[in-house]
Amino acid sequence: MPRGKSKSAGKVNNMGDMIKRLNKKYGMEVAHDLNKENPTEVKGWIPTGSRWLDSIICKGQKAGIPIGKISEIAGLSATGKSYMAACIAAEAQKQDIYVVYFDSESAIDPAFLSKAGINTDPNHFMYIQAITVEQVLEMIEEFLGAEQRMLFIWDSIANTPTDSDKEGGFNPNASVGKKARTLSLAFQKLTIPLANAECTLLCLNQLKQKIASTHAERIEAMSEPYTTPGGKSLVYASSLRIWLTKRKSKSAFVTDENGFTIGSEVKATLKKSRFGTERRQCTFQITWGDDEVRIMDEESWFEAIKGSEFIKQSGAWYSLIYENGEEQKFQATKWLEYLQDARFRERVEQLMDIEVIGKYKDRVGDITAFEDIDAGVED
Repeated sequence: MPRGKSKSAGKVNNMGDMIKRLNKKYGMEVAHDLNKENPTEVKGWIPTGSRWLDSIICKGQKAGIPIGKISEIAGLSATGKSYMAACIAAEAQKQDIYVVYFDSESAIDPAFLSKAGINTDPNHFMYIQAITVEQVLEMIEEFLGAEQRMLFIWDSIANTPTDSDKEGGFNPNASVGKKARTLSLAFQKLTIPLANAECTLLCLNQLKQKIASTHAERIEAMSEPYTTPGGKSLVYASSLRIWLTKRKSKSAFVTDENGFTIGSEVKATLKKSRFGTERRQCTFQITWGDDEVRIMDEESWFEAIKGSEFIKQSGAWYSLIYENGEEQKFQATKWLEYLQDARFRERVEQLMDIEVIGKYKDRVGDITAFEDIDAGVED
């Protein structure tokens, strides 16, 4: 009489058992039920300091810098990369996130950090000189064992040499590709541990003008004139990439009542967002020569919503239309004064959600109102 096939030893009855077996075998959580808490989901967001920028990062919601992921902020010279990073650090501390700042550009000092609202007490903030790429990456790996949520700010990748750069001479060809290869390996090693530890890596980088030597490269440079140092590894490893550019005109600067320059106007463009759509853009001003370092957030809201059907213009006066049809007149020059009124402010915030988040999510209106179809070309 033929014997029936016996069940193989250790066969699981359901995949829940398999998840437990795999995790036990490898001594860590490698298999997850995506219907439960898992490392793929963003555990939270760190505001950038700009509500407009936060509203375009993730489709359908107000977001920021994703916790547990790798992000990049790259920009031209004097576009406020370090200032923006300082604002993000201050916001992180509000969420009880420890901040570690790797500085290779001597871009910050205690007074600067205090102006940005950062608590520089060692229990909340650590400043580290970024001597080499390898040292920065090794220290990040060491920090990940601290079992504490952290924000690592690397300022900047472009200006941090490798070990071979530091030990060698000044011949740029002596270590070609070394930084790119090191970063590629590092991001492979750090991506999952960062997610599991709910730690965030924010890399600052520089935008460099492309050098085109062939006809094809010149054609490409016309549509995208910039590139970032460090190879392609950060392009692939990052969940969010923001490029900062500025206008060349005099109007790009922020001045006080006496005409002294205290800041600049910046355009932020999403070059990559795993949570939204690249090419979305916004503008805001950053002050750095006054008593505080900050993104002039509320000042940018009017620009974000002035195209709404709930905003009407008649000469120098505008009308804000409430849900019940009531209109309230205001002048753009006194925008901040009107925002002090709770009812006016609440309606403006509603319109920010409608115009910047809701309409894009529902694909309402002209795409040029949301995306920079010529992204990469400086104003």
